Amino acid sequence: MSKKKILSLLAVCALTFSLTACGANKTNSGTSGNNSKATSSDATKDTSKTEKPKIGVTIYKFDDNFMSFVRRAIENSAKDKAELILNDSQNSQVTQNEQVDMMISKGAKALAINLVDPQAAPAIISKAQAANIPVIFFNKEPNVEAMKSYDKTWYVGTASAESGIKQGEIVAKSWKEHPEFDKNKDGKIQYVLIKGEPGHPDAEARTKYVVDEIKKQGIEVEQLELQTGMWDTVKGKELMDAWLSKHGDKIEYVIANNDAMALGAIQSLKAAGYFTNDKYMPVVGVDAIPDAIEQIKSGYMLGSVLNDAKSQGTATVQLAINAALGKDVLDGTEWKLDENKAVRVPYVGITKENISVAEEAYK
Repeated sequence: MSKKKILSLLAVCALTFSLTACGANKTNSGTSGNNSKATSSDATKDTSKTEKPKIGVTIYKFDDNFMSFVRRAIENSAKDKAELILNDSQNSQVTQNEQVDMMISKGAKALAINLVDPQAAPAIISKAQAANIPVIFFNKEPNVEAMKSYDKTWYVGTASAESGIKQGEIVAKSWKEHPEFDKNKDGKIQYVLIKGEPGHPDAEARTKYVVDEIKKQGIEVEQLELQTGMWDTVKGKELMDAWLSKHGDKIEYVIANNDAMALGAIQSLKAAGYFTNDKYMPVVGVDAIPDAIEQIKSGYMLGSVLNDAKSQGTATVQLAINAALGKDVLDGTEWKLDENKAVRVPYVGITKENISVAEEAYK
């Protein structure tokens, strides 16, 4: 065979090998693509099985003592059940409104809103209604008209008046059991009251009903001071400093709308020499947060009212998930709705006698 023929034959073989290889690659590529498609389909199938509803949550400010425990309960309750979009509104209603828009745009299937300003509820409801998304408000209750304006709106919280009544019961019981609290022996409680945020439903109700309950139990009262501490420990201390400077031992009782402010008052009282050498001042708060529990156990705080953060957070998540999935919001829960579409978590008065009840709430 000539050299020329040999070269021609080699060229044909090379071309045949190349075409065969290309066909094999194409076949392998096609097989690989089919496998990828099957894997992708399986992955989609698996994802759909484990898909969790996306819940948009805003809290009026993360560094609020009580709301930090509600937030923890929300996060714990949502584990393996929902995907949270969690936001700190930093005590700004403008910020919260923007966060609501963002959560809707991110595909939230339900909203859980701790309002900065209860008066802003209609604006948030309008946003949710336009997107056909259910809303669970919690801890700060919108007015009845707002709640009725949209059929996919519910509330989780407490009956505000109950906390004031429970606190009044603690004050009245302790006053009757400790005649030494009446320093001037006039039969009246000379008290100072540290109020929460003006206009907040809880602040207004607690301020009114604690005094009403004391009077209901046959005890006369005289208000020496009433000012807002805005739920804040530092502000509570500053107010107590000023009142001790002005009234001194004329003050017989310190009533605070929440524990944070009560703890601030206790700091002031300690600095002024109280709780040593039989110099005592009864102080009561609301929430029964862990710091307050320790103060009650140590004898610096007379009592508080358990605002069950764990149950509020849990109920909020349960209702939000059910709403997001199109179920009855109470499905599989222990809760009931009142006539205002609200779940009411009960308050419990706490003193040293039943401190274990409060401790149990944080386990």
